[in-house]
Amino acid sequence: MSTDDKDRDELEGTEQPFVSHLVELRDRLIRAAIAVGVCFGLLSIWPGPAGLYDLLAAPLVAHLPKGSTLIATSVISPFLVPLKITLMAAFLLALPVVLYQVWAFVAPGLYTHEKRLVMPLVVSSTILFLLGVAFCYFFVFGQVFKFIQSFAPKSITAAPDIEAYLSFVLTMFIAFGATFEVPVVVMVLARLGVVSIEKLKSFRSYFIVLAFIVAAVITPPDVVSQLALAIPMVLLYEAGIWAAQIFIRRTQAPAEETKTTTP
Repeated sequence: MSTDDKDRDELEGTEQPFVSHLVELRDRLIRAAIAVGVCFGLLSIWPGPAGLYDLLAAPLVAHLPKGSTLIATSVISPFLVPLKITLMAAFLLALPVVLYQVWAFVAPGLYTHEKRLVMPLVVSSTILFLLGVAFCYFFVFGQVFKFIQSFAPKSITAAPDIEAYLSFVLTMFIAFGATFEVPVVVMVLARLGVVSIEKLKSFRSYFIVLAFIVAAVITPPDVVSQLALAIPMVLLYEAGIWAAQIFIRRTQAPAEETKTTTP
């Protein structure tokens, strides 16, 4: 066989798997997009974009003065903002399908012990993020809006803009969702050997200070929201240390298991 034929065979041998991976990636992205689209269609029918926005605005409206409502300062805001919220809700609703497509794409290239490492992280990070969003919506919003309205002068009629409220809600959702990911971050750092469990424990006092600094920067300038973010962050850090010790033992590679059992 000539050198040119050999080079051609090698190129063809490497090209085909690459193309097949691209095709599989395309198919899985399409499936994920279809899942989001189906959820978007269902949510558009019931409760509808307007109903979803009313649901999202309920914690604020409940603490506005009687007769006050949210306003739209842009001509197309009443149309675009509810659609954005519907798309966001559709993505959250379809998140299990999206993450499954990601998992199904990367799983064939992982070893058994790596699969034991990735799958629990995907599931736990999803659940923790949704718990953070739920905690923000059902508890934090009510306390924050109540606290803010208690300081509003009687001569001011509160009428927040719907786009500004959406921006505020998204910022808070991301902040609390990311905060609830602290145990996952701690577990990953400990499992990869970046930091040891002992180092995490010794860093505890510094993390408490860091948590309050992060809460002061991200949340509105009120004590309620800052405490509502900082305290769970500290508690979740402690939970992450505890979970990391269990996670490390259960996701060891065979070689690591042999080392740990060899005297």
